[in-house]
Amino acid sequence: MNVKKRVLIVAPHPDDETLGAGGSIAKFNNLGYEVFVLIISGHLPPLYSRQQYDQTIEEAYEAFSILGVNESQFLEIPATMIGDMPINQFNGKISEIVNNFRPNIVLCPYPDRHIDHRLVFDSVMVATRPVGVAKKIEIVATYETLSETHWNAPHIEPNFTPNWVIDISDHIDLKLKALKCYKSQISEFPGPRSIEAVESLAKFRGTQAGFAYGEGFHIVRMVG
Repeated sequence: MNVKKRVLIVAPHPDDETLGAGGSIAKFNNLGYEVFVLIISGHLPPLYSRQQYDQTIEEAYEAFSILGVNESQFLEIPATMIGDMPINQFNGKISEIVNNFRPNIVLCPYPDRHIDHRLVFDSVMVATRPVGVAKKIEIVATYETLSETHWNAPHIEPNFTPNWVIDISDHIDLKLKALKCYKSQISEFPGPRSIEAVESLAKFRGTQAGFAYGEGFHIVRMVG
């Protein structure tokens, strides 16, 4: 009998989950996996208005519905201000989700140019250490995020190089449909977060692995 897998996607901001793993989320849902999306931060005061944040939340729920997200949570930390929270408190919030949800797979952002992505990555590494319930985690991997991952300084900072590509050929349409829900975030082509750019990246990652469309990940730890 197949065991139902649980997948935790940790996203610094609404839309990162769809940009980095939208096709995989749809595929996991199709396989009957339970998918939990944890959104850490967002466009909140003092840098943004509450109305702007509420709009992205509405957009996120629309995208989640398309992708088949079973459960989600928003921590509502202002964007770029994650570092203002004591690190033990921040780590504790993510560890609490891991301990309660008990995921088999954890996907988190690659530590790229955006400070929020780096801080979230660091905290996920703490929360997924192979102790306690986290010993049951089979895969911890990072996803790439257009306009952030690709802006790291070559050879000075780490560059994203996938060592795991998930075939999303049957789910690319759902990924792009979900991404279109983020009207406040997606730019027109040739913007780096345009629909055309996201589709092109998926096509490139797919052909790297021998299929039409793919999403690239870098595996941090894998056990089996």
